[in-house]
Amino acid sequence: MSTQRYYQRNAQQFFESTVAVDMTEIRDRFTALLPARGAVLDAGCGSGRDAKAFAEQGFQVEAFDASPELAALASQHSGLPVKVMRFQELDAVARYDGIWCCASLLHVPRAELPEVFRRLGKALKAGGLLYASFKYGQGEREDNGRPFTDMCEGEIGGMLRENEIAELGVMQEWMSEDRRKERSDRWVNVLVGKIG
Repeated sequence: MSTQRYYQRNAQQFFESTVAVDMTEIRDRFTALLPARGAVLDAGCGSGRDAKAFAEQGFQVEAFDASPELAALASQHSGLPVKVMRFQELDAVARYDGIWCCASLLHVPRAELPEVFRRLGKALKAGGLLYASFKYGQGEREDNGRPFTDMCEGEIGGMLRENEIAELGVMQEWMSEDRRKERSDRWVNVLVGKIG
């Protein structure tokens, strides 16, 4: 079962299990480094929880998700238009001060991640900031029909260097526990800056 099909069948359930998750601490870490009222892209926005929070903080927010079903729910929840799009289709240039990829890049196959990071880097303004989170682990796996790419500490920075994505560098990296009560996953979080 593809990621798309999983969310087609489980969009409402996924929305309900994630929309109230408290991400304030991590969002604050991200927004503290952004200009006031800056342009933010919520990439792979899921329930629209964070897009709504950014808009309430006065940021100029755009959002997309690959799942039409989730995009509709996210738009309804956030009051923002949500595009149906995949990371691989992002073609903006120097448009955003910040890009938020909360638990969304983890569905991109490992082989496609360097190209996706290049696209995200191109979409950031000079000095822009990217947040991304991956489940802690090694390699690729399937869980409940969805493909996952897991990451260990240091792996994202290594991938950026190996693929010579020179304009992007990891500024902060930290581990966190899953915010959902019923989950015990650990997460690798990174803040990646665009140099120059």
